[in-house]
Amino acid sequence: MYDFTDAVALITGAGSGIGQATATRFATEGAHVVVADIDTTAGQETAAEIESKGGSASFIEIDVSRPWPIEDAVNTILNEQGRLDFAINNAATGNQPAPITEIDEDEWERILDVNQKGVWAGMKYQIPALMDSGGGAIVNVASKAGIRGSPGRTPYSASKHGVVGLTRSAGLEFAGDGIRVNAVCPTIVDTPALHSLPEAEQKEIIENVPMERAAKPSEVANVITWLCSDEASFITAQSIPIDGGETQQ
Repeated sequence: MYDFTDAVALITGAGSGIGQATATRFATEGAHVVVADIDTTAGQETAAEIESKGGSASFIEIDVSRPWPIEDAVNTILNEQGRLDFAINNAATGNQPAPITEIDEDEWERILDVNQKGVWAGMKYQIPALMDSGGGAIVNVASKAGIRGSPGRTPYSASKHGVVGLTRSAGLEFAGDGIRVNAVCPTIVDTPALHSLPEAEQKEIIENVPMERAAKPSEVANVITWLCSDEASFITAQSIPIDGGETQQ
């Protein structure tokens, strides 16, 4: 257990999956959690669930594909909470499998805007806020597709490789300023997105994981929380696989 009492954490894409599990975990550690999501119903439900269990949470609607909503969200947090200590850039989108030759420009831009530009813009406005609070930590949610190829999902893979590059560069840029920036790179995670796939495809995906199962959202949340804690105080500019050994094959 960690002590995040009086700390404020911003988590994007917190209405479901990894983001929801991370928001819940941060709240149990004592942080006030700002649940940010483009899906207002899901985001508000996450915040309400946290508060029903005695935690502290608020909701902000945010579309991370454009910089100005992120800037507005950070300013709102500073006005309402007075500080920002942790930022988890988790919001993401994907594409249906298709060869690169069949990906059109609109699809490419949609995925890159959310997954890559959203992380860039997030850090652009989060880092000054963290510095004003005396330092802090950022964790960007990349993917195993950010450290190896992903045939059929080239826009997604390119965007997640970009997240890894942004993480490494920003982590080095601000290493002397009390700001740590790391990324996690999960394999397939046990979320509704996985279960929406045909059973045969689910089976094939899971068979590629040496541990023979998908990651649990809480398992990813545990690593994110640890990276923000003092126990990871000398770790920055790293991208950590959470993949049951898959990327070592």
